[in-house]
Amino acid sequence: MKALFLIVIYLVAVALPLVLSAWVGGPPRQFHQELASGLGILAFSMILAEFILSGRFKSISNGVGMDVTMRFHQIMARTALAFALLHPFLYQGTPSGGLRPWDPTRELTITTEFSALSTGIAAYLLLPSLVVLAIGRKQLGYKYETWRLLHGIGAFLIAILLLHHTVSAGRYGSQPLMTWVWLVLTGVAAGSLLSVYLLVPFLQKKHPWRVTSVVQLTPKQWELIVQPEGHPGLDYRAGQFVWLNVGHSPFSMKENPFSVSSAPAAGPAISFMIKELGDFTRTVGQIRPGTLAYLDGPYGNLSVDDRTEPGVALIAGGVGLAPLRGILRQLRLTGDSRKVKLVYGNRRFDQIAYREELDAEGAVFVLSEPPDTWNGEKGFIDGSLMDRVFSEDEFREWVFVMCGPAIMMDIVENHLIERGTPSDRILSERFDYD
Repeated sequence: MKALFLIVIYLVAVALPLVLSAWVGGPPRQFHQELASGLGILAFSMILAEFILSGRFKSISNGVGMDVTMRFHQIMARTALAFALLHPFLYQGTPSGGLRPWDPTRELTITTEFSALSTGIAAYLLLPSLVVLAIGRKQLGYKYETWRLLHGIGAFLIAILLLHHTVSAGRYGSQPLMTWVWLVLTGVAAGSLLSVYLLVPFLQKKHPWRVTSVVQLTPKQWELIVQPEGHPGLDYRAGQFVWLNVGHSPFSMKENPFSVSSAPAAGPAISFMIKELGDFTRTVGQIRPGTLAYLDGPYGNLSVDDRTEPGVALIAGGVGLAPLRGILRQLRLTGDSRKVKLVYGNRRFDQIAYREELDAEGAVFVLSEPPDTWNGEKGFIDGSLMDRVFSEDEFREWVFVMCGPAIMMDIVENHLIERGTPSDRILSERFDYD
């Protein structure tokens, strides 16, 4: 229900400028020209809405899930890009004034004022670059912090350029009412950036944390534990994640999302299971106890709190164990009577984290490259393995929670649907979307 409500709010917000433009506009033009203006208006309003769909607003991402929020963010960004790229090519007719060297046929421009057109041209070139860089971030190999900074600056610059272009060159945007509407919407978008980059860090500075322990779990996985300093800690649900900043100012860009692997019932200390993958994670082992840290969260809705299913199935792949371990520990610490089964996949034996703890819980370990002495499950977490672990009744009645490689989650989700598991009983979380 909340997801439907948020979708309605989004559609109303995005369509509002279009509706108001039709109300205050002049005599109708040819259809293709009106379509061109409509696509431009929708593209701009969708771009401004992207600032809110960044995943850093709890009322959205915690309500519908980070997966849904970020996927919707990506789809709408690409839709806005398509509208924006098509928008100028639908203008045909004879604009006032003289010829422009980039438009000898007078088909593209609706004004000959270069100041009004230049900002639109700049945004037209910058927007696809921003989208392509976001899609190919990992392939291009630059640091996450660098990408995040460039992405934020680029998005803000596009918004300012489009604001000027819309109110200067647009037939509808130049109307006094629409000028104010665009100013307000752009202000809201800019305010969301200020909230993320200034207000939240300011509040974080008043609630610091200290690293109390850094322990190596496997050859490339670490457990990092932080303790609140001078405050009661974080109000979170098992399975959620936070943005973690260790050893830097809260105003720096050096923060990364990590799932919480501890349970709220265990006390105020929070633990993370971190795998060496990127620039920060490769240095986790060098962090010393006492190092200052900051947390922004909690985010996500990968939680089984308040659910009524008779059993909980936890499907983990690699470091995806982190939030599921938090859920498992919370269930045990609170004396929850629901049945629990944990399936945990890795490539090698030495990659299994918390092996003794999970073995005591009856976890099903799966190795794709097992040693010769291995007597457990071999291969991958797929449909046939799921059929061996879960019964028909469990497929129909339990809630399934998973976190791990995207391909694993896709395979498991598809098999669960085939076996009759309702979609609202399949919970998953991804940090990679392309």
